[in-house]
Amino acid sequence: MTQKPDSQARIADNKKAVFNYAIEERYEAGMVLQGWEVKALRDGKVQLTDGYVVIKNGELFIIGCQINPLKTASTHVSPDAVRTRKLLLHKEEIRRLIGKVEQKGYTLVPLNLHWKGGNVKCEIALAKGKGEHDKRNTIRDREGKREVERIMKHSTR
Repeated sequence: MTQKPDSQARIADNKKAVFNYAIEERYEAGMVLQGWEVKALRDGKVQLTDGYVVIKNGELFIIGCQINPLKTASTHVSPDAVRTRKLLLHKEEIRRLIGKVEQKGYTLVPLNLHWKGGNVKCEIALAKGKGEHDKRNTIRDREGKREVERIMKHSTR
């Protein structure tokens, strides 16, 4: 399924991030990509679930985001599916994030990749890890909503 880069369509979501972390703040960052990576993203060949964001020398990088090359990738390029990719944010935002991440328990996680005006954007979140009991509560709430929807569906018949 090929997406048009002009639309603001989602490329990939990190569903594990919302389950494993309590999201505090969201940021939209640009990504530094190679040509073959953009083509692979148009074809939806990306996986974000193992990805995380680190801060090195005052810059943000996404690690573990896997972009699988297309079979028709150029012959003169040797694609690396899991290379470290730079994220682009304003300096003030990066400084603010550095201050928050240095606090106990905060981390940066990628939430999704999407197109915006022909460019690939990565939505990242400042998050705190959930404890095991919080995850159980999330599962309980989700199953409760599912049960209510099922009952409502059957009662309208």
